Amino acid sequence: MAEHQFEDDAVLTVVGTGIKLVSHLTTEAREAIEKADVLLHATQTPGMPQWLRSLNSAEFDLTSFYAPGRDRWVTYRMMADRALEELGRGQRVCAAFYGHPAVYVTPGVEMVRRARENGYTARMLPGVSAEDCLFADLGVDPGVAGWQSYDATPFLVYRPRFDTSAGLVLWQLDALGHRDYQPRHERSNYEVLARVLAEHYGPDHEVVAYLAAQYPSVAPIAQPLPISALPLHPGMSTLYVPPLGPRVADREMLAELGLVGPGE
Repeated sequence: MAEHQFEDDAVLTVVGTGIKLVSHLTTEAREAIEKADVLLHATQTPGMPQWLRSLNSAEFDLTSFYAPGRDRWVTYRMMADRALEELGRGQRVCAAFYGHPAVYVTPGVEMVRRARENGYTARMLPGVSAEDCLFADLGVDPGVAGWQSYDATPFLVYRPRFDTSAGLVLWQLDALGHRDYQPRHERSNYEVLARVLAEHYGPDHEVVAYLAAQYPSVAPIAQPLPISALPLHPGMSTLYVPPLGPRVADREMLAELGLVGPGE
């Protein structure tokens, strides 16, 4: 079957470098980086670009496409264009991105899609995401009460239905309400987010401002605060909203599944 030869035939490989410098990179991802004819990369951890260059000197830093005021979607398209250009030259390309290459990494997903549309073989290798770190650092098991995950801006814009009895995580707080590239993380529109969350959880419900550790032996940032204090927070990457209260079981369904007996 063709899928058994996928690894040998791969022309584009998109990998994640994880969150922590060097230590989160998988053996599989490192091999793809080292064997590539061209290494494209976009990572946020200081020191990671230099380390990637030590693994493969035929590299290009995709973060050079970012520019203040430039729409991020334009930048993502430029990154994908560069990957397709290299594929068009017959190169074996590896694109390395911060974290997991399919978790809030639009250009990584776009590269794979466009490569396949143009007849190239492409694969994606998983990496450690900020969500994986959050589960470990906060001791949260998503299987206990359920899990909901949204980009903070679409969460406000589209107002999806969500369950306050399940955990909620909101991403990209440093770009809340912004389409253009922001060179520095900033606090913006937090008062809007606080108002919306307070409508469902109340202003005193405690949430956690979270930032995963980027270096070994460095502690993550996990700051509890009430929703009412969000507008005063100096800035964060991720917000975790714990469940508001216990879930209520459907008694008829419990009986139908045989989980309770008559009269229980």
